[in-house]
Amino acid sequence: MLAQRDFGVEIDAMKQELAGLKARLDALMPPGAPKEAASLSGRIHIMESMHPDRQLSEKMKELCIRTEERGVTGLVTYLGVFSSGGRQSNWIRNEVPADSLLALIENRTAEKVLACIGSSDRLQILLALLRKPMTVAELVEACGLHSTGQAYHHMKPLLAADLIAAEENDKGRYVVRPHKVQGIVMLLAGICDMADETHTRGCWEEG
Repeated sequence: MLAQRDFGVEIDAMKQELAGLKARLDALMPPGAPKEAASLSGRIHIMESMHPDRQLSEKMKELCIRTEERGVTGLVTYLGVFSSGGRQSNWIRNEVPADSLLALIENRTAEKVLACIGSSDRLQILLALLRKPMTVAELVEACGLHSTGQAYHHMKPLLAADLIAAEENDKGRYVVRPHKVQGIVMLLAGICDMADETHTRGCWEEG
């Protein structure tokens, strides 16, 4: 007579064995190294303990899970605060679909934005106004421009794009529009990542 198998007991034993193997593998990991576990489908890999701050690591794990669930290329969450010249901007964007960001290249929005601000003089104007409200005369001095005419020439596309505007309480001074501050700061954060030479070196003078 064949003995009956208790599959429940066997499964529990296998689970314990797998848990033991996982514990041994974890013990071999260098201290502080991120632990990677593949998702069920294998498309997205969930990163465990990626950051010393547990809450940030949990948020990364959550983004990986949401990306898998939604079947998208990725999700981006960012937040920040910027305070200068008596003005403060705070922002939180959660789970922005990466596909919608990539679409900004396809519909040429990224090209238009970069062309609008992509000159040294316009960037200097944005920098000066991020620091504090200024008159045109003050911008000429702060940005090393030759005349108010030159300043207005570079301010025109920034005004048209609603990046800067005349201050409501002082029409003689200009400011960066509060709801545009985060875009400028986050664009600079992206540039910082691209220019980072921690892992690779790039030459930005070519071409």
